[in-house]
Amino acid sequence: MSGSSRLALLSGLCLFCGPALAEGPLALTHSGVGVFALAIFVLAYLLVMAEEYLKLRKSKPVLIAAGIIWIAIGVVYADAGQSPLAHEGFRQNLLEYAELMLFLLVAMTYINAMEDRLLFAALRARLVRAGLSLRTLFWLTGWLAFFISPVVDNLTTALLMCTVVLNVANGDRRFINLACINIVVAANAGGAFSPFGDITTLMVWQAGKVPFGQFFVLFIPALLNFLIPAALMSLMVPRHAPRVLDEEVVLRRGAATIVLLFLLTIGTAVACHHFLHLPPVLGMMTGLGYLQFFGFYLRKTQRGILARERALFERTGDHARLLRLGSIVPFDVFNKIAKAEWDTLLFFYGVVMCVGGLGFMGYLALASQLLYLGGDPTQANVVIGLLSSVIDNIPVMFAVLSMEPQMSTGQWLLVTLTTGVGGSLLSIGSAAGVALMGQARGMYTFLGHLKWLPAILLGYMVSIGAHLWLNSALF
Repeated sequence: MSGSSRLALLSGLCLFCGPALAEGPLALTHSGVGVFALAIFVLAYLLVMAEEYLKLRKSKPVLIAAGIIWIAIGVVYADAGQSPLAHEGFRQNLLEYAELMLFLLVAMTYINAMEDRLLFAALRARLVRAGLSLRTLFWLTGWLAFFISPVVDNLTTALLMCTVVLNVANGDRRFINLACINIVVAANAGGAFSPFGDITTLMVWQAGKVPFGQFFVLFIPALLNFLIPAALMSLMVPRHAPRVLDEEVVLRRGAATIVLLFLLTIGTAVACHHFLHLPPVLGMMTGLGYLQFFGFYLRKTQRGILARERALFERTGDHARLLRLGSIVPFDVFNKIAKAEWDTLLFFYGVVMCVGGLGFMGYLALASQLLYLGGDPTQANVVIGLLSSVIDNIPVMFAVLSMEPQMSTGQWLLVTLTTGVGGSLLSIGSAAGVALMGQARGMYTFLGHLKWLPAILLGYMVSIGAHLWLNSALF
């Protein structure tokens, strides 16, 4: 673009933004630039919601929207002679994103390392070989999703359990739909009572709104959220056992050690935050160092281990030695980092910067007044949970944190619960639901999930009531 074109564009934006300047640089909600930014965000999010149909990765529209919103802010502030304020606002939002992004990147790297060592494949093979009835499989995949997702994120958990269902169900569309609904509800519920189970719980913990140990008081409400719709849906699941193929998976060398290092990494992150009052990301990045050193050890010792196992196999002819020989494969931690869910991380950046930009303009303060000031925070938090069934819970939770409403620990736990499990109400309300619609395409559908909305909504309301009753001392 030529210099004259850039000048013309800048002048046009300044004219468009002009009315905002009379109100002051921090009061842009009723200005032309404010309405423009809000419209850009809504348009971007409509494209995100249509990801499944457009085949457009969800990070693309929000990245562009974030850039447009902050450029518009920059033009307004530059015209008002207050560019340093816009600069500092952007840097503050970027710092919040960086802490969460690095935390998630380490967690994703460990999950990819476990997948590389065939831990998830071994679990899937064991379940497939068990010869379970469909009803038993329905409950088992649900329980596993509920208890695995607090440690492994709910998206990975849901994908793993869906793979088991698809391998066992032999194309039974009705069962696959019910099992996928159950997995989505269970994974989202399990992620709601652990700081590591979902991005939203991680955000609340890192913001210091709820101590690490107090998240677990949501266990019973989350359990009820899973059990009530599961019990109703299970009545429609047949009891017969389908025929399955036998599959044998041998864990690769270092699998158990990587699990232990992941637990040590979580412990380091918790200790940094609880005892030293340092950001948890410090512990997670230290844990990435653990994994790097272990990868170095695996590479340096691989040749010797291979030679020893090959000699033992040639001497004994033992089939187990042959399997062991095949499990000794290279390990590269940077390859696991490269396989992280970069679309999710970039989507997260776009959301944080979009919502941060709208907050910088004053929209979040306005929303906070409408939702929380002079009203019942319980009702507001329940409504926010319902909203997360349509809008991804990441921007919803980031918006709430940016509003900084004055709430008790019990209320922060309530909004953590509702945004976590509210996404189960519709198949598009959570990353787990969207991913499973793609994985079980044509068998788990939006309408198939919608038919069970009353049962899921019942579980949602019961879980809220259980939290208000059981944890009343925290309000």
